[in-house]
Amino acid sequence: MLKAERHNYILNLLEKEGKVHAVALSEALQISVDTVRRDLQALADAGKVTRVHGGALPASPKSMDFVSRQFVSSAAKLEVAKTAVSLIQNHQVIFMDNGTTTLMLAQQLPHNLQATIVTHSLPLALAFVDYPEVDVVLVGGKLDKQERVVVGVSVVETYRRIQADACFLGICSLHPETGITVTSLEESYVKQAMIEQSSEVVALATKDKLGTVAPYRAAPIAELTHLVTETAVSITTLNPYRAAGITVLQ
Repeated sequence: MLKAERHNYILNLLEKEGKVHAVALSEALQISVDTVRRDLQALADAGKVTRVHGGALPASPKSMDFVSRQFVSSAAKLEVAKTAVSLIQNHQVIFMDNGTTTLMLAQQLPHNLQATIVTHSLPLALAFVDYPEVDVVLVGGKLDKQERVVVGVSVVETYRRIQADACFLGICSLHPETGITVTSLEESYVKQAMIEQSSEVVALATKDKLGTVAPYRAAPIAELTHLVTETAVSITTLNPYRAAGITVLQ
C-alpha cells in the first residue's frame, strides 16, 4: 500500500473510531510500527491528527480569527446557544468565555435578566450594554485585536478572585479522554481559572469540536458538569461524556 493510501486509511479509521493505535495499525496495514509512527507524525505535521502515546487522536478544527468564525456553523451554534439559555437563572454570577457560540448565547438571553456577567471578551461585554439589570465586569489586560479578547496574567488573577455560579465555555476541542484542550497556552490558563472558580461548568460545543484534541490542556473531562451540543450528534458519540458524569443537553 502506498503512503498516500495508508494516510487515507488512517484518517478514515480515525473518523470512525475516534482514536488509532500504532500497534493495531501495524497489524492491519502489515507494516512495521516504526513506519506507522512516521505516518502518524507526517499526518500530525500536516495538522490532520494529534499524536498521543501509542497512537493518535483527531486534530482540532483549523483556527480562524473571531470574525471569520462567526460565519462557520452558525446554524449549529445558534441551536446550541438556544439550548443553553435554560441553564442561566436570575441573580447568578456567570463567567462567559470568549467565543462565537458564547456570543450567540448572550444574544439569546432575555432582556429582563438579572445577573452579573464576568468576561474577558469585548463582544460579550458589549452584548449586554442594553440589559438594564445585568452588571458587566470586563476583565482587564492586553487586548488581542484579532480575537477581540483581553489576555495576560491579570485576566487569570481576576478570575481567581471571583466565585461564579456558572461558567460557559467556548470549546476549541473536547475529548472524553484528554478533556478540554485549546490552541494557546495562555488560553489554557484562563479557562483553568474560570473552571476552578465555578460551581457549574458548561461546555458549548458543536459536533466538529467533539472527539478532537488541541495542544494545550485546560482541564480534565471530570471538571465539566454540562455539555450542550447540537441534535445532530449521535448517542454513540455522547455516551463517553455521559459515562463521565456529565449532563448532556441537545
